[in-house]
Amino acid sequence: MRNLLVLGFLAILAAAAPLQAQAPGEAHGLPPRLAPLDYQVQAKVGDITIAAEFTGHGVPTMEDPLNSEDYVAVELGIYGPPEARLVITASDFSLRLNKRKEALPSQPWGLVARNIKDPSWVAPDSPAAKKSKGGLSSGGGDREPGSPPPIPAKVPVELLRTWQQSLRRSALPEGDRPLPQAGLLFFQYRGRTDRIRSVELVYEGPAGKAVIPLR
Repeated sequence: MRNLLVLGFLAILAAAAPLQAQAPGEAHGLPPRLAPLDYQVQAKVGDITIAAEFTGHGVPTMEDPLNSEDYVAVELGIYGPPEARLVITASDFSLRLNKRKEALPSQPWGLVARNIKDPSWVAPDSPAAKKSKGGLSSGGGDREPGSPPPIPAKVPVELLRTWQQSLRRSALPEGDRPLPQAGLLFFQYRGRTDRIRSVELVYEGPAGKAVIPLR
């Protein structure tokens, strides 16, 4: 009985491992683009240039593009003069949508990882997958009126872990870093992005303060 309890506890730890907060120096970040002008917008903060691009619910990674229904992302690049360094902290950034007074604080990648998805993934036993293999599919159109929608397919644990690790590697690196650095910031927002009229990235950190209009 005791062995079973120990094994169960270890299984819980293994499942939670991908969601642990990143330690300083752990994340790789994204490769910085050749120049700040390669991003959507740029802003000068002292000797530092912050370049950014709003990606909505899409999450670009170094492997495959992912998607989050509960969070939006900003791809960030931070540049400076030769041999420049900067203490980078994700919490120095916030996102103001539609000119609201309260800006959304950045969120750790581990929270985003809980429901991250690959938009191109199709469950092997789904109607779409069967149809693509030459089988017939009703596409769910023969459901009786009032019946509950089909239960979403469960993503295999190993595949979900692959997506989560890709997300972790793409998050903005934190700590005292040589420049340039690049990576993703995440902000909780469940609404439709076509209803967002304005987007402003707010920075308050060691380099100074800036409000960067992204839309």
